[in-house]
Amino acid sequence: MVILILLISFIASFVLFPSMIFRLKKSGIVGKNMNSEKQEEVAEMGGLVMVAGFGAGIFTVIAVKTFFNIFPSVDLIPILVALSTILIVVLIGIFDDLVSMPQQIKAFMPLFAALPLIVIKEGSSFMMIPFLGKINFGLLYTLVIIPLEVTIAANAVNMLAGFNGLEVGMGIIAVGSLAIIAYVLGKITVLVILLAILGALLATLYYNWYPAKILVGDVGTLSIGAIIAVAVIMGNFEIAGAILLIPYVIDFLFKAKNHFPYSFGEYKDGKLYCPESGPVGLGQLIMKVCGGISERNLVLVLMGIEVIFGVIAILLYV
Repeated sequence: MVILILLISFIASFVLFPSMIFRLKKSGIVGKNMNSEKQEEVAEMGGLVMVAGFGAGIFTVIAVKTFFNIFPSVDLIPILVALSTILIVVLIGIFDDLVSMPQQIKAFMPLFAALPLIVIKEGSSFMMIPFLGKINFGLLYTLVIIPLEVTIAANAVNMLAGFNGLEVGMGIIAVGSLAIIAYVLGKITVLVILLAILGALLATLYYNWYPAKILVGDVGTLSIGAIIAVAVIMGNFEIAGAILLIPYVIDFLFKAKNHFPYSFGEYKDGKLYCPESGPVGLGQLIMKVCGGISERNLVLVLMGIEVIFGVIAILLYV
């Protein structure tokens, strides 16, 4: 049955994408493929279809639990809370994709998406801190740590973006790693949430992979980050989430040092090169080390880095 959830979310997204790509283009909701010679326009806000697939998987869980009493160990309240959090993030993403909020405002908007998690006091206030052991943060966990986790994860994924297939590809690895951990720990509620988004991500990658037919937009990037946060909060394996976000944190530090520039790389003869001024993000650092690299290979390298951290996170819990 858990595989059925993944299949339904995959099929729902996969089938919806062609129609959505056509309609988004017709409505003028497009973005430029910045890392190509022609910088052609492609449909944007593909994250809407991804979240629709996720919703199909979630409603499947709710239906089989309610009508057939399958998944007896699944708690529907956290399922609905996870869905509520993602839908709030979707609204933030839609607003930003269409209106383009100032960066300093957008960065703090995911705080509101944590409200459903806060009101039911989701997660455990006991957190395992390296070298310090298990610490009880009490109400501080609910009111401060949960909103910060959602905000940091959503913004981190949103920031390490801009290359065909990158956000979705790395999201698949992060979500897949967390799904393995949830399975090992017997966190079935968290597992079905992760499988619902994993199926949607796999379908999205087919259309978002180089050369992309659609871009996921802030709707997609913020949602991927929020799902990671929701999973680690509900599963009480925040350390795994922190490990998986290390590449994103490295990218953030580069960009913070350079005052968050809007730069992907310099395109020439089918390859991306680091600007002469130096790397302003993790992607540009890889361009510099490689002396120029194609967008496809750059994404594969970044996904490979995420695989390493995914394996570390899994081994920590297995």
